Amino acid sequence: MIQVCALTDLPPGESTRVVAYVPVAVFNADGELFAIDDTCTHQDASLSEGWLEDCMIECPLHAASFDLRTGKPTGPPAKRPVRTYPVLIEDGVVYVDAPPRASAPAPAPADDLVDHRVLDDLTVGR
Repeated sequence: MIQVCALTDLPPGESTRVVAYVPVAVFNADGELFAIDDTCTHQDASLSEGWLEDCMIECPLHAASFDLRTGKPTGPPAKRPVRTYPVLIEDGVVYVDAPPRASAPAPAPADDLVDHRVLDDLTVGR
């Protein structure tokens, strides 16, 4: 469990970013708390800096939107979901149940990243 902040420090409509194995964004959507990977799966942008409306977060870079309940994108340009994490409130403190640093899976690459080694092989006829 990762300690995030006091519940009073995360009012409705706000978000915060915590550093775990991967950055995690925690949102207060009208009194309900959600935690997801903070990095958009389309490009490297912080979702905690996006626009929150109901249970949706819109990426500030290219307007990809994700459902905070499921992590699924609601439309392009993002195609892959972000991971979601359980949130716990205990004694007025918000915690996220994110995997420990040593055992967490590596984040998925952004949708638009290209393995240039493959392109190089193709262009030189290997």
